[in-house]
Amino acid sequence: MSRAVNLTATPEAVKALCLRHNANISTLEALPAGGCRVVLVTMADADMIRLKMKDKIISGTVVRSGQFHARTAQPRHR
Repeated sequence: MSRAVNLTATPEAVKALCLRHNANISTLEALPAGGCRVVLVTMADADMIRLKMKDKIISGTVVRSGQFHARTAQPRHR
């Protein structure tokens, strides 16, 4: 499993749920087509969010905003 979860909920609703259940958010971003993508700090937090919001999980691939970029390895200089 992944620590990332795509949901049909608003970022505010996800923040509120995480606050209520002491789940730590690594990153939270709104999706262009609606909903949000949340990455939790631990797998336990991610599993809890999946359980609590199981009816709001987006299955399959989602389009993310262009302002967020995946981390890439920094070039090594010798």
